Amino acid sequence: MIVSGLPRSGTSMAMRMLAAAGIPLLTDALRPPDEDNPLGYFELEAVKKTRDDPSWLADAPGKAVKVIHALLQCLPPTHHYRIIFMHRDLDEVLASQRRMLERSGRLGASMPPEALKRVFASQLQSARRWAETQPNCACLDVHYHEVIHAPAAQAARMASFAGIPDKAAEMAAAVDASLYRRRRQVPGQ
Repeated sequence: MIVSGLPRSGTSMAMRMLAAAGIPLLTDALRPPDEDNPLGYFELEAVKKTRDDPSWLADAPGKAVKVIHALLQCLPPTHHYRIIFMHRDLDEVLASQRRMLERSGRLGASMPPEALKRVFASQLQSARRWAETQPNCACLDVHYHEVIHAPAAQAARMASFAGIPDKAAEMAAAVDASLYRRRRQVPGQ
């Protein structure tokens, strides 16, 4: 099981939901929880090197792993992948990412937010289109807001996709709506 999407799109939340259902996670805990992800990032550093070394996949069967959208096309065609694509409002993604970078003292992208939104949208669309054309990939689109506002319904969809429909309640219970902090600012509110 792969969880993918843009950074700050709810991939860690999805990983936490899968863990609550009893699916083992393929992580290395090198990136500890912090103020931006107080419940953890659930990442595997080796995934970042997939283009040159996909050997980590040998440990992946039966587990869930987070793969950033830009690396999906690096996955070898020798495996079958069930991919949960996380989607979130791009203004919220950018706000959350900006805050995380500020907190860590790092610089973000130098392009204007509207240009960055177009790049992210294009990249995500490209990754999603690639996955749906691969005979070895099955995809489920999950929207962050829908998980936050209707965790039981979205957990049921995810549990069904993962082949564990009886674990939906545990998955829904893992959703912590208090972590939804970078909300889109709507004029007049």
